[in-house]
Formats: sequence, C-alpha cells, structure tokens
Amino acid sequence: MEILVNICMGILGIGLLYYGAEWLVTGGVAIAKKCKVPPLVIGLTLVAFGTSAPELVVSADAALSGHGDVSIGNVVGSNICNIALILGLCAVISPLKVNKKLFKADAPLLVIASIVLLLFHAMSGGITRWQGAIFFAGIITYTLLSLYFGRKNGAEEEESMQTKEIAVWLAVIMVTGGLAALVGGGKFLVKAAVYAAHLCKVPEAIIGLTIVAVGTSLPELATSVVAARKGEADIAIGNVVGSNIFNILCILGVAPLLVPIHAPGISMTDMGVMLFLSVILIPIMRTGFSINRREGWFLLGIYSVYLLWLIRGTM
Repeated sequence: MEILVNICMGILGIGLLYYGAEWLVTGGVAIAKKCKVPPLVIGLTLVAFGTSAPELVVSADAALSGHGDVSIGNVVGSNICNIALILGLCAVISPLKVNKKLFKADAPLLVIASIVLLLFHAMSGGITRWQGAIFFAGIITYTLLSLYFGRKNGAEEEESMQTKEIAVWLAVIMVTGGLAALVGGGKFLVKAAVYAAHLCKVPEAIIGLTIVAVGTSLPELATSVVAARKGEADIAIGNVVGSNIFNILCILGVAPLLVPIHAPGISMTDMGVMLFLSVILIPIMRTGFSINRREGWFLLGIYSVYLLWLIRGTM
C-alpha cells in the first residue's frame, strides 16, 4: 500500500509541476507581451524561469530535507537533459535557426557558469553559502541585463509568438496558481523519489540525475517541442539555454543560501558531461547558425550513452 501511495504521489507531483509551469509561463508571457518584451528575451528569461521553477522548488526542498545529492543531481541532470534530450529532439523534429545574440552572449555565459559550478563542486563537494551568493548575484545581473538590452532593441525585433490574448487579471491568477502547483508538486516528487531510492537501494544521486531531472524538465520539453513545431526557434533554443543558466545561477544560488548543499554522490564525470554538452553546443550552433537533424541525433546519442553509463554504475 505504501508503494502505491508513493507512486501516486510521484505521478501527482510531476503533473502539478507540468501544469504549474504551463500556467506560470502562459500567464507570465501574456503579461510580458503587454509590456512589449521581445520573443528571444521572453525565452531567455520569463519562459526559462517558469520552466525552471520545478527544478528550483525540488532542489530547494531537497536541500532543506538534507538530500544534497538529489538537489544538485536535479540541476546537473536537468542541464544534461535539456541540451542532449530536449534540444536534440527539437532539432530532429525541425531544424532550428540560431539567433546570433544567443550564440555570442548567452551560450558562452552558460559555459562559464558550468565551469564555475564544476570548480565549486570540486572545491567543496557541493555548494556553500558564499558560492551560492556568487551564483545568486550572477542571476540578478543576467536577468536585469537581458531585460534592459531586450527592451532597448525591442523596436527592431518583430514579435512572432502566436498566443491568445489573455486579460491581465486572468494572467495574474494563472501565475499565482502555477506557483502554488509548483510548490506542492515539488514536495510530492522529492518524497516519492527519495522513497524509490531507498526501496530499490539506488543512490539518491542517480535518482536525482535521472527520474527527478527528467520529471522536472517536462516543462522545458513541452515548451521547446511545441515551439519547434511552430517554428519558434528563438523560444525553443532560448528556453533551453536560458533554463540551463537559471538552473545553475538561480537554483544553486537560492538553495545554498537556505542551507549549504553537500553532494558526495555527484561525480566529476556527471559535471564533466554537463560541461561537455555546454561547450559542444557552441560549435553546433555556429555551423550555419542552425541546429540540423543530424546534430539533433548526435545530441540524442550522447544522452543515450550517458544513461547507459549511469545504469551500468548501479549494477
């Protein structure tokens, strides 16, 4: 009976995370559009933050509960999943054109953030409060600069997102309800994931890197796939790159400020795979300023190999 309850709790948690993020993004984008924020900036900031909200809630809750491996494993696993699985799948569905601003500024920032995370983890076996404070200062600066330059250049960008007009009051309700669903869903998913790890005698780090990471990445998956099918490359790629930046700077900026995170189960190999994907994304984006289907299959292949390596490690 306890197993069934935890399975239902996990499914309910993923459902709340998915719909909570969808409501948050829909309401948030409606408000942003009324403020005339360009599509790329929406993808890099508001949509990225909304779809990263599940990771934030789950990692913060896991940190407060003393499950550091789940907390950091969720971030590292989500970043790997976002590039290798989600961006790979989107490119296979429809080749993606790359915005030059994304290539020149945001992608290199992701590489830098990934390197700093690897170094911090090597130094402390997790993330300390002062390291978290550095990440938190980084996300505040990044968001303000993205909004400033986005609004400054907004007149030169044509808004192409096809979304229904939503009243401001309804958008506010959707944002509020979405946040509430995210908090509840995050708690359910963490409890179910930790229970599954103990029951199956699987390290919490593996659970964080796989089940929790994929579960919290469902909003990114849904958002980017829909954007790719609609030809909204700015949203599809901007969402992934922006989410990964937010995952490192915001999630690992906020959670360690609440309580320092110790994650001995997250290996340097896991960190290395995350960094490798962040680095390899730059030359992939540079080839014709697009991500074609062959490159998409290449990314999916990397994710498959990584999953096989994780599974082998549990045997």
